[in-house]
Amino acid sequence: MSKDLTGKTLGIIHAAVFTANVVQKYIDEIIPEVTVVHLGDDTIQNTNLAAEVGIIPKVNYFKFVTYARFLEEAGADLILLGCSTFNRAVEYARPMIGTPMLQIDRPMMDLAVETGDRVGLLCTLPSTVPASERLLQQVADDAHKKIEIQTVLSDEAFKALRAGDPEKHNDLLLKEIDTLSRGVDSIVMAQVSMSALEPRLSDPPVPVYNSGRTGFTRAREILESG
Repeated sequence: MSKDLTGKTLGIIHAAVFTANVVQKYIDEIIPEVTVVHLGDDTIQNTNLAAEVGIIPKVNYFKFVTYARFLEEAGADLILLGCSTFNRAVEYARPMIGTPMLQIDRPMMDLAVETGDRVGLLCTLPSTVPASERLLQQVADDAHKKIEIQTVLSDEAFKALRAGDPEKHNDLLLKEIDTLSRGVDSIVMAQVSMSALEPRLSDPPVPVYNSGRTGFTRAREILESG
């Protein structure tokens, strides 16, 4: 029996407002009794995408720390960063924020590194590639494990999703997963928006992890331990 988390508060910082809708199914399923506070700022994603790939505007790290401080003052028991592109923000913020923080993509990467040495990284945003590769390698280093990362970028899938065509988004990603799975032990889907594909992954050729399910499962574990 899971511990009752009534009275606990989870604060989520989104770099794009629309991802609040993407994660609602996981909130309803995994932490239904938890009070969830969303803070979304589309200017973070817009400026991340406008910057050179691999470069995060410094102001976005400042924004994350500011929003994390707001959530801390509001009594959040855990702060979740719902964006993969600037997942390093959590690392920068930890010395300044007393509330526990979690990168939504870290739990799925932990699982992938445990699964095998060859990890497929599937991304739909160019800006996410270097950030996700860095964190995945960091996870492997923390586990004292050598891994091989095979990265695939399907930016057309993200364009389809933002255009309101999730079926095209999912079809494109399923094709990439079929090809990628032939050479890896597991696959991680870099952005939480890719969790929309989960219902069509009932029997994948290798484990395919999404940050929605794994992230909120880890969030529950942290809240239960608090």
